[in-house]
Amino acid sequence: MTEKRIPSTSRAAEIVQHLNLLPHPEGGWYSEVYRSEEILQLVSLPQRYSSEHCFSTSIYFLLEKDDFSAFHRITSDETWHFYLGSPVVLYTIDTDGSVNSVILGNDFSKGQQLQFTIRRNKWFAASCTKEDDYSLVGCTVAPGFDYSDFELGKRNELLKMYPQHTQLISEYTRI
Repeated sequence: MTEKRIPSTSRAAEIVQHLNLLPHPEGGWYSEVYRSEEILQLVSLPQRYSSEHCFSTSIYFLLEKDDFSAFHRITSDETWHFYLGSPVVLYTIDTDGSVNSVILGNDFSKGQQLQFTIRRNKWFAASCTKEDDYSLVGCTVAPGFDYSDFELGKRNELLKMYPQHTQLISEYTRI
């Protein structure tokens, strides 16, 4: 799942190297920081899960100014935490087709938030607002993240479901 890429700035390169970040399939760079050793058995989980899961996981996630996190969804709630760099804009598409956005950052006078939780099964995407050359966030998932719960949005399928959001979907999908 990793491709050969080089960070676009020296600061991003420093963070990628220091945190041992790898290219992420949805865009950006990531490294798993925590995976709970305790396991939730399948019988204890809602039916949307197909296997046992650990209690929780967390990653570092870095976006650069000309990159984005493509629309995707997972079967668990995911909380994003702002750390460094430019604010991050997060877009969500609700099941009723409404789009919402929130800006993660530390300028409270501009309404930025330090963290935000994306509810399970919502399509979401993100990008760096480009005030700096990168954005570093953390992402916490509970029950813990498993790639079997991950679905990368396909442009044509999302456009059929939400034709009113053609520009946003076209901008934040790769396939």
